Amino acid sequence: MTTAPFYQGIQYFNEELPYFNEYGQESAILDGKTAIDSPKNKNAVYQTLLAADALRYLTLHITASKESGHPGGFASIADAIAALVMLGHKNLITEVGHHAPGFYSTVFLDRSLEKMGIYTVEDLSSRFREMHGLLGHLSGQIPGLLNPAGPLGQGQHFAMAGAKLHPNILFPVTIGDGGLGEPYIMSSFGHFNTAYPESTNFLPILVWNGYSQEHHSMVSTKTNEEMIAYWQGNGFKEVILVNAKDFDDANQEGEYVDSTKFSFEKRLGFTQAVLEATDKAAQLALGGTLTVLIIKQLKGAGVHKRGAQSHNLYPGDSLDKDYILSALQERALSKEAWELVRDNFARANGGTNADKAITESVLPLTDLGTLPLTEYVVGGDKKVSTTAMGELVVHVGKNDPNFLVTNADGNAASGINNINVGLKIVHPTVDVTYFQQPQGQVYEPLSEDACAGLAVSLALFGARSLWCSYESFAINGLPIWQTVTQAMAELRRETPSTIALFTAGALEQGRNGWTHQRPEIENYFAAMMRNGNVYPLFPCDANSTQVCYEWALGTKNKGITITVSKSPLPILTTFEQTREALEKGGVILQESEGSKKVVFAVIGDMTLIPVFEATKTLESEGYGVRIVSVINPRRLYRPSDVAWDSCTVKDDNFLDDAGFEALFGGDAVIGVTGGTSAMLEPIMLRSNAKRDTFAWKRGETTASAGELMAFNGLTAEALTQRARSLYG
Repeated sequence: MTTAPFYQGIQYFNEELPYFNEYGQESAILDGKTAIDSPKNKNAVYQTLLAADALRYLTLHITASKESGHPGGFASIADAIAALVMLGHKNLITEVGHHAPGFYSTVFLDRSLEKMGIYTVEDLSSRFREMHGLLGHLSGQIPGLLNPAGPLGQGQHFAMAGAKLHPNILFPVTIGDGGLGEPYIMSSFGHFNTAYPESTNFLPILVWNGYSQEHHSMVSTKTNEEMIAYWQGNGFKEVILVNAKDFDDANQEGEYVDSTKFSFEKRLGFTQAVLEATDKAAQLALGGTLTVLIIKQLKGAGVHKRGAQSHNLYPGDSLDKDYILSALQERALSKEAWELVRDNFARANGGTNADKAITESVLPLTDLGTLPLTEYVVGGDKKVSTTAMGELVVHVGKNDPNFLVTNADGNAASGINNINVGLKIVHPTVDVTYFQQPQGQVYEPLSEDACAGLAVSLALFGARSLWCSYESFAINGLPIWQTVTQAMAELRRETPSTIALFTAGALEQGRNGWTHQRPEIENYFAAMMRNGNVYPLFPCDANSTQVCYEWALGTKNKGITITVSKSPLPILTTFEQTREALEKGGVILQESEGSKKVVFAVIGDMTLIPVFEATKTLESEGYGVRIVSVINPRRLYRPSDVAWDSCTVKDDNFLDDAGFEALFGGDAVIGVTGGTSAMLEPIMLRSNAKRDTFAWKRGETTASAGELMAFNGLTAEALTQRARSLYG
């Protein structure tokens, strides 16, 4: 705690602000209130203008203090952010990671950052872009901020998840006009609105400033009428556009102008228009009308440069640079004005966002009761793993109304049509043939981004979800899954793990050819295991799959993928064996004694088929063989390999050396996987035996999984020969 004033570190003050004596003597948000009383109130309008300038000042100050960061984009929407706060709407979300310094400034002003020891502007600057500080893009650890933001085209998912879970709260989401070119933003809005027409309490706010990162935005060429028609054509019933150009009395050239260049009277007029438009848009969105607010103002308004040149700072763009200095002096407020702005921000929405934001508390979860696990007899009839898991998924959905299953390629195609039967596809058209109805819990847009986006956003916001996909296509939804898992690693609260079921791996897609045979996504998960909270699971049969899902449901703040086949396969394990494998990494399926011990470390279920065949030949030749099904490879790393100790929910369970030797000790170790060899890394790192790997090489059109395995060298003959060769 510090006794220094919060504005310590500010270089310039302006003690002669116009109209301050008239409109700055009392906070527009009165003590005990959560918002201004009216967007027409002169005090409120004036103080919203002060707030916008305060946000611009801080955004430029903290970025220039490190000669790095992105002030320009946020500067053009500062007026709308100030308006939202003054209206009491502080559950703010952004699609634009580059707006991070502006969002940090916002939660600094409302005192949220005091939770991480940031009390003054000097603290704010020193902690920007520093370890354990304020990252260059929004992360999961910043008090009062609802969502991470890095890759473009993602933030709308968080707003829609919030709207679904909290019907009476507004979730504004700023969207850059450069990012609007991302392929999924509008389609994700469209599918969500068709599925949940009553959930309109998310408010897209288009930052239409004419520029992207290094050039004009592609939508800068649209007329106002064309932009309005664009949003209307994508289902938005109300399109509210505030154009700074309409208030310009500084004769600025072009369609995009800077409101801070207007006379003060015109600035007040523009601010009032933004405040009234924001209030109207909020009321419409909360009242059941799909609404978008568009603020058209030049990028870089009120900071050091304009247009794309304002996007980011470079080495040399310091607080002493003449154009930085000049911009800060133009935005300077008096100390009394700073105090006024801070009082308003701290009072808005009833307190600091670190205390009041919807994601700052744990969302209560319903009790699931006892999962209806079905333990099949080892050696009995073949079973489909996905179908067995589907029964459990239905149970979860029937007990948890917030639970949602997402799938772009269709549950029926993945052997989990029982999920559709039990939970129903959410669709406005009732059709019993396709198990669809408006109240369904299965969300099926034909976009992996939309599937992954809503599923992981619900998990981040505290609800259970399941993202289902073909392994081949899931990569298109991976960026937001990766963003959220990283956020969960550093989140300041517990939340349900984000769980994914990946079916129809490359080996099952023989007839479809290489377009459907893309197991490279496993490379991502193999790399992400070192994050500390990512667990790729590879159950070997229907029993194992059920236990993996049971375990995943009981975890917090993890990213868990379950990869299994949709083909009927033998039952190889009991429930207890998989429970042990989840703790130790793998389970021994078969072992024989011989003069020389060969260990097959196998990832996957179908890949076990040629291994069992090879084992028969090797045993007949006098070799001892141990087959280990690797179910939870993350357990097989050494503690020093993984950043587990930096995670919110720490998991320091790693298989010790004695346990590793019990599973993989032998004269030769052969890793076998139908995916990437990277997933075998922890075994290859620790084994001191002669060792080798069999893994995916390339896709091809084939008639069967066996033929495709042969094309990739995954045959009993090849495995047998490799085992022999390791002994020279």
